[in-house]
Amino acid sequence: MVDKRLTILIGADTFPPDVNGAAKFAERLAVGLVRRGHRVVIVAPSPDDKFGLRVENHDGVDLEVYRLRSWKWFNHPWARFALPWEVRPDTRAILDEVKPDVVHIQSHINVGWGLVREAHDKGIRVIATNHFMPENTAQFLPLPQFGVDWLTRALWKVAMKTYAMVDEATTPTRKAAEYLERAVHRSDVHAISCGLDISNYRPVLGKRKDPYAIFLGRVEQEKRIEELMYALARFPKGTLRVVIAGSGDDQGRLEKIARDNGISDRVSFRGHVDEPTLRTLLSEAAVFVMPSIAELQSIATMEAMASGLPIVAANAMALPHLVHDGDNGYLYEPRDISGLADSIARILNSSDSEYRAYQRESLAIVADHDISTTLDRFEQIYRGS
Repeated sequence: MVDKRLTILIGADTFPPDVNGAAKFAERLAVGLVRRGHRVVIVAPSPDDKFGLRVENHDGVDLEVYRLRSWKWFNHPWARFALPWEVRPDTRAILDEVKPDVVHIQSHINVGWGLVREAHDKGIRVIATNHFMPENTAQFLPLPQFGVDWLTRALWKVAMKTYAMVDEATTPTRKAAEYLERAVHRSDVHAISCGLDISNYRPVLGKRKDPYAIFLGRVEQEKRIEELMYALARFPKGTLRVVIAGSGDDQGRLEKIARDNGISDRVSFRGHVDEPTLRTLLSEAAVFVMPSIAELQSIATMEAMASGLPIVAANAMALPHLVHDGDNGYLYEPRDISGLADSIARILNSSDSEYRAYQRESLAIVADHDISTTLDRFEQIYRGS
């Protein structure tokens, strides 16, 4: 018996053109499901002042996207949000029109909050995936730390009510699943990798003649990119460069750190780069560095691994799932600049055979995260298997 084609409605509070891991995952999931023959409809805030149904091309696939009326977050360069009291009537009408077999929300915030309640009232199967960590939003809140702590507790209380209405909950790693289980008092969260199309990346085996360390991601304070700047300052001139691929509010501060430490000529801020450029940057780099301590998985790290790079990452949250210390790179304790610099140096100073061993181990670990496996798992969950 052939499984029937599903109609899947994906609700997201962030979706491309937004640039972040949650948006990238939602896009990759939707595109993959459409390529498998399913109908996928997206509900997300509008990136501009126009709202309603659009057909948008993402990665060569046309997607049906309902863009909700949105408002710009006052101190963020691009983030927009839909008002919760507008989400409910809007999504109620969308559900009546689309008649999905399953609803899959990507956050419990505004869009997810309203969509879950409407789908639950209509008896539609609901899946929730969590990409949220308070550390990822605290920097954009003009509150003292005790205010952030209070708001975090309040948000998780709201999240508990939302997760009580969903049929299944998922998050990218087992560590992240345990984190969510504690936060929303569930014991059945599935760990399903965000996945990526490994065939898109081009590993180049062997040591580099002009080595550079690369960071890929949003250039925001939560990513702690300054640790990479301070580590670079410990390397003699001519032995290492740093490439930052990504954009964000923290670039000015990081440029000042580079100037103050005399390393401006060794740091390249590339901003947001297109996919072909990104793949070239990853293929030619010597090592990938991820200093963030708030990663529920880190798609950027997986992209670097699929490019055959050794990894140096903070020993925090879910990064140890990807970085096996001493095998495909090294973990260092957050804020330990000496540990970070020493880990990078160990990779740069390795022999060609040792360097290739790091590379092969990265490729072996990331092989378990191919998007096809992720799609298989979600199809099973959508159908209740």
